[in-house]
Amino acid sequence: MHRRFDGKSVLVTGASQAKGIGACAARRFAAEGARVALAARSADGLEAVVEEIRQAGGEARAFPTDVSDLKACEALIRDVVTAHDGLDVLVNNAGFNARGEVEDTPWSELAAVIQVNLLAPVVLTRCALPQLRERCGAVVQVASIAGQIPLESEAAYSASKIGLRTFSFALREELEGTGVRVSVVSPGPVSTGFILDDLDNVPDLIFAQPMSSPERIADAVLDCAVDGPRERSIPARSSFMARAGALFPSLRHAVTPLLEKQGRAAKAAWRERAKGDVPA
Repeated sequence: MHRRFDGKSVLVTGASQAKGIGACAARRFAAEGARVALAARSADGLEAVVEEIRQAGGEARAFPTDVSDLKACEALIRDVVTAHDGLDVLVNNAGFNARGEVEDTPWSELAAVIQVNLLAPVVLTRCALPQLRERCGAVVQVASIAGQIPLESEAAYSASKIGLRTFSFALREELEGTGVRVSVVSPGPVSTGFILDDLDNVPDLIFAQPMSSPERIADAVLDCAVDGPRERSIPARSSFMARAGALFPSLRHAVTPLLEKQGRAAKAAWRERAKGDVPA
């Protein structure tokens, strides 16, 4: 195991789900020597992941926080800096979705999508920048391939992830020469509860793409914290198709029915797995 983060202070948001991207990233950072701060709304979930990391010999601490409260975001950065005597890496992973047609979705849920997925990372990044400048640190934003192409039935989610990518790319330009690295990780579908616990509401089109594991996305997060590329998209094929669809809308509309048919079949297979009838 590499020790790329020995003595580094790392904050990962959205880290309370044991099988989620945030928890996987936190475990990997800790295994590579980082002092990890985990943030999410669920105190119990955080403590479970923290205890697992400590049992494995890592250093971790829970910071229960609702990142939709922007003042709480400011307090989170302050508390982590105080507890860990600084901050070297910020991973904005917390996410929220309200799937469905815009007209059928309560405006409060649409607003929450923007608040959690876009405003919170902006505020957390802004509050962390003085520390990151001082320590030549890194920001890693977990966006989505849905931020590379508008996604029907997930309009607010797509908008939030497009906004997060644009913010990050612009900030990267602002910080050129400062030593601060700003990267975006844009996954396609990931085999976590974010999708698999909401199968009926996830658009069929999503399942036409290969499903990545949270461990694979966590690895990309750690790599970005080290080498700081503009963006890592996983899988690359899905990113290429999304970008092509965004550039050529007529082509996208032409192939969408076929992709949705493939997606329905894949979704049915995942549903059977969830019942335990088919091995994963």
